[in-house]
Amino acid sequence: MEPTARSIARTYSDRVYPDPWEKVEDYQRVQAYAAEHPNAGRTAVGNALELPPARVRGWLNGGKPDPVRGIETASANGWLDPDCDMAGALVELLAHILAGGSINETFVPAISTGRRIDHATIEEAFAAVGVGTNERHAESDGRATELYPATDASVLGRCLVAMGAPHGAKTALDAVPTIVWESPESIRRRFVEVYVAHRGAHFETKATTRIQEERPASYLEDLHNLIGETVDGNVSVGDRAVTISADAARELGLS
Repeated sequence: MEPTARSIARTYSDRVYPDPWEKVEDYQRVQAYAAEHPNAGRTAVGNALELPPARVRGWLNGGKPDPVRGIETASANGWLDPDCDMAGALVELLAHILAGGSINETFVPAISTGRRIDHATIEEAFAAVGVGTNERHAESDGRATELYPATDASVLGRCLVAMGAPHGAKTALDAVPTIVWESPESIRRRFVEVYVAHRGAHFETKATTRIQEERPASYLEDLHNLIGETVDGNVSVGDRAVTISADAARELGLS
């Protein structure tokens, strides 16, 4: 599914509200009531809406709950209910995260460079959703270079989580996110191209490639079906791996 105000809000945690979306709704109710009753103080507003005056006070004085700020940032960037171009760019970024990246505990997404995915490719993927990049581990011999958003990083990460990206460990993911299947054919193909470019093993002596995943069998089957509908060449699934024939790999532009 595409990121919505509700799904983004629910990526936040709150000590008072079990469902952070309800906090957004309460904030909106306070703002609406205050607009209609400009002379009402925090006690009057709180009593009218059955909310603690101490909570209302901050919201009347310019304070905003974190989920509200996140929703506003997502909307300003075009990530909330995105248009066609932005929706495609977000799904492509989702492919980078699922196949060659991660979203950490603070919701910052990062993508690793690789043999087929270079620095410029990742920069372009982030630029397509409107953000620049910073990099880390560029001077490390033991770790791949990672690129992450230079601005609004955690909100972008929350949008990706709302789309189905794992927050933290990826091994429990049991299906390709629904938004990929719901996307137009051209976007699904781009998702596959990016995914296979990240994950497809390179063999010196043959053009066949293989994607090995430490994920549930249901995820592998889903991935197999997605790749199989995208190419004419043979794609097969086995124990913890999807094998893409040489013809199918060439269709996807692999070398």
